[in-house]
Amino acid sequence: MQFAPLYPLIYQILQPSFPNCLWRGNPHSPNIALTFDDGPHQEYTPQLLAVLDYYNIPASFFWLGVCVNRFPEIAKMVSSHNHWIGLHGYEHHNFPFLSQAELRHSLQKTQIAIAQACNVAPEKIHDVRPPNGFFTPNTLKLLHQWNYRPVMWSVVPEDWVKPGINTVVKRVLNQVQHGSIIVLHDGYFGGQDVAATVANLIPQLLKQGYQFVTIDSLWQEIRG
Repeated sequence: MQFAPLYPLIYQILQPSFPNCLWRGNPHSPNIALTFDDGPHQEYTPQLLAVLDYYNIPASFFWLGVCVNRFPEIAKMVSSHNHWIGLHGYEHHNFPFLSQAELRHSLQKTQIAIAQACNVAPEKIHDVRPPNGFFTPNTLKLLHQWNYRPVMWSVVPEDWVKPGINTVVKRVLNQVQHGSIIVLHDGYFGGQDVAATVANLIPQLLKQGYQFVTIDSLWQEIRG
């Protein structure tokens, strides 16, 4: 069963209830963010990077520490192309199921992996997207306490279940609005089609007048 039709409803319920998360940018601005979870992947991420380079599009990546350690050269390649990097945990474990110590260790270990692979200061890697979008109020409390910025989404086309490129593109185009944060995947689940999906999607979004920015830019917009 696919839950793609439910995600816009979930967003509408959760977004006003948890305003300290970044769910979208300025609703009056054409700026939107393409974001990618679960990488880096040795095959899918370079394919995606080539498409982003072709269109000169900045994107944001939320990485698993285990994948960064597995493919540090891919991580460095993405970072060197000036894309924004965030945390997705060391492994794809739902944050509420981890103890406080386990969660902090997972995030710190991922920060260190990215910092070493990309030659950046660990404290500059502070955006966090919870795997599967699962969090509790206590999760958010801890993230803020540890100086992380929780990042969510407003457009979820459920590409990880591989419904087909045309279906994913159609779902994004039906849901996208000013300020949207679109989540796709360049990892093991969903990454097979990500480059072709983005190659199809970007020209259509550009034609509609949208402009692509990083997650960091959206934070700056909403905070003035």
